[in-house]
Amino acid sequence: MYYNLNRQDNNRFVSSEHLSGDEDIPDTDEANAALPFSGITDTGSIISDNGKYVIQFMTIIGQIEGHYILSARNKTTKYEHIIPQLIAVEQSTEIQGLLVLLNTVGGDVEAGLAIAELMAGMKKPVVSLVLGGGHSIGVPIAVAAKKSFIARSATMTIHPVRMSGMMLGVPQAFEYFQRMQRRITDFVTAHSKISAKRYNSLALNTGELVMDIGTILDGETAVSEGLINSIGSLSDAVKALCKMIDKQHSDHK
Repeated sequence: MYYNLNRQDNNRFVSSEHLSGDEDIPDTDEANAALPFSGITDTGSIISDNGKYVIQFMTIIGQIEGHYILSARNKTTKYEHIIPQLIAVEQSTEIQGLLVLLNTVGGDVEAGLAIAELMAGMKKPVVSLVLGGGHSIGVPIAVAAKKSFIARSATMTIHPVRMSGMMLGVPQAFEYFQRMQRRITDFVTAHSKISAKRYNSLALNTGELVMDIGTILDGETAVSEGLINSIGSLSDAVKALCKMIDKQHSDHK
């Protein structure tokens, strides 16, 4: 099936079956050049209207970039791309659900929490699927969805807040880290079934990581700890999202 961005709406993908026989299929490069975003190339997201519902698929990969631009060698997700997309999905009259695919090593704490808070505050059905890894600040993003899945082979690393660069060894600095960690812990425990005591215990574990403290959870363990709802694949996540959309439609009747 052919998909291309429509010139008039950079959040809309048009299937070839929606084009009349007399209409030329637009050139992908020309269409993308006229847009502030170029779909998959710039933002790693598409909108699929080829199924039962119109669903936006959004990817959060590599390192979540915050207020500082990372090296060009780093695979990054820019929060200034994700935040407007989340707002657009919530306000759209056509998009009926959002599926967030995560394979991230973490990144900027405040940028990650901003994305997670927006996801958690959406009225549209939102499902997350952790593939590969949903580490560090990727954990709050994963649990922010109304239903979360993790691939059996995926992992999630839980560890305390870190800071790179020079830091003054004064009480105020440690108090700042503690407050930052509480923000993350409070969010995760409010949107999952794990307790704050257990989450902090996993984050401060000294017996698992050689060069650091923390815990690596595989898919089944993440579910048994109450962090993620279910083990699942793409089809499971899409099926759950469609059920949520069905319920939302029935509730509005």
